[in-house]
Amino acid sequence: MPGKRHSAADKSAADISATTTSGKLELIALRGLPPVEPGDDLVAMILAALKSADIALRQSDVIIVAQKVVSKAENRYAYLNAVEVSAQARELATRADKDPRQVQLVLQESREVLRVRPGVIIVEHRNGYVHANAGIDRSNIQSDTDNPRVLLLPENPDQSAAQLREQLASATGVRPQVIINDSFGRAWRNGTVGVAIGCAGLQPLHNQVGERDLFGNVLEVTEPAVADELAAAASLLMGQAAEGCPVVLARGLELARAETGSEALLRERDMDLFR
Repeated sequence: MPGKRHSAADKSAADISATTTSGKLELIALRGLPPVEPGDDLVAMILAALKSADIALRQSDVIIVAQKVVSKAENRYAYLNAVEVSAQARELATRADKDPRQVQLVLQESREVLRVRPGVIIVEHRNGYVHANAGIDRSNIQSDTDNPRVLLLPENPDQSAAQLREQLASATGVRPQVIINDSFGRAWRNGTVGVAIGCAGLQPLHNQVGERDLFGNVLEVTEPAVADELAAAASLLMGQAAEGCPVVLARGLELARAETGSEALLRERDMDLFR
């Protein structure tokens, strides 16, 4: 509740030590990953890139992985010629000036359509995030013009992140924290930024409510989304076009460890002023 005074005893150990830094944050793009295909061992590719860069994993490292390569490895492709288009999808496609088959996939991947204009359909994805076109994308994928395919988001990005984390731990003895990021637009700003759609091993929010600022004022609502901040920073190195750097290692932070996923980053519907 705003205005309530919090003591350190009110906060969990994870919250109190949620993030510390040596004063230097390194972001290292792991270059040389080959194109990812369905069924590929993404962990083996990451380990090969680490070895090529002469980098040994540390417990405090965070591995940030682009959603696209996770989706490719998990074979989250959909072929448009195989899509059965509903009347709802046809009507929505006319309003959005989009391929009705792709619109049908948007509907299948979503809980609710929130806004429509030519070129974009804003939805609440079935995993809870609000973004454009349910994250369905045609960029940076090979496709046959006679039977085009698109790429969907991972079925369960938190689970995907957890599996990557455990597989890295099994191979190296080190259990880094893992974030899966994607590019989102924002209701109040132009452009896109990277956000965390999946995470494993870290507390995605740093609750600083009850702490004091430089002048002794008690913080009432301060809660940095550390997972999103790292996701955005990594996106700068990953790029959006032909850069080919889908994995970034972040080093220099000590983030609180937690066996939670990314759900804490989702604003509750009754608190969302943009709907």
